[in-house]
Amino acid sequence: MSKKTGEAGAHQGLKTLLSRLMRPDDANIVGNVHGGIVLKMMEEAGCIIGTRHCNTQSGDRCLAALVRVEKTEFLTPIFIGEVAHVTAEITYTSKHSLEVQVKFMAENILTGAKKLANKAALWYVPCSLQNVDKIMEVPAIKYASAEQEEEGRKRYEAQKMERQETKARTEEVMPPPPNPEQHTVGFSQSSLIHLVGPTDCTLHNYVHGGVTMKLMDEVAGIVAARHCNTNIVTASVDAINFHRKIKKGSVVTVTGRLTFISNKSMEIEVLVDASSLVEAEKGKYRAVSAFFTFISLDKDNKPLPVPPLKINGEEEQRRFEEGKARYLQSKAKRLANQARQQ
Repeated sequence: MSKKTGEAGAHQGLKTLLSRLMRPDDANIVGNVHGGIVLKMMEEAGCIIGTRHCNTQSGDRCLAALVRVEKTEFLTPIFIGEVAHVTAEITYTSKHSLEVQVKFMAENILTGAKKLANKAALWYVPCSLQNVDKIMEVPAIKYASAEQEEEGRKRYEAQKMERQETKARTEEVMPPPPNPEQHTVGFSQSSLIHLVGPTDCTLHNYVHGGVTMKLMDEVAGIVAARHCNTNIVTASVDAINFHRKIKKGSVVTVTGRLTFISNKSMEIEVLVDASSLVEAEKGKYRAVSAFFTFISLDKDNKPLPVPPLKINGEEEQRRFEEGKARYLQSKAKRLANQARQQ
């Protein structure tokens, strides 16, 4: 369900709440809710509030389209039978984009106890329903203070710069060799092929960002499970950049491959390629890319050591070193945040 409330925190605008019970088809075989379900629900809440806000002005009707998800941490596992509460709030607007802060709470329906499972910042742009390539202007919001507006502007400039600097990896994903050795990149590399249908799409007939992220998480989970042969859960996702739109009737190929492994975590690069089913001459293109981090769990949901990754060749070594740099940078930020909180 979704509801509209008056004030959005310090801002004069909309606040959206989505709630629903987590069902068996939302989870893996041991009852952990898939990270892709969490991402999809968060994107839906962001799309609702963004679209509502952008249609409070006169002119063409529009739909908020997801263009970026900042790095997000999965703070605690969610299980079948818990109630998910997803709240979304607009926290910054530029001329043509808006930032939506989303929180995912999980409630024990028997005790009423709630826990914060995830939170993320999502960026949207409003696309005209008459012309999907026309980006509409975003109505401004009112801030509680000049400082709050300035902090939002800094976040906007930072994500804008990162989006411009982040190039889609254009390299072709090579199929794994026949009979690959266990614990190599080729052994766990996995692909999913999906035909984009009407239920996957927005009013523009382009794929919902949440649908794409759910497919990406599914493939990354298969890669992680094949490598560990244990229960696995999503721990975090690096910034997801949507490079190009995917239209209804397209065939998407979602490929995941291990890039880096620490003692208790696995980084998996996930690449989404799209091509038209009826217009093959237009060729295939890279639509979305991101890095997912998974951890291995025992029967009590405690982290397990991860088998080391066997590297073959210069390309795998290069990707491993790049992944290691991301891991160390993320670890340093996490330790710095913990130090500030103490």
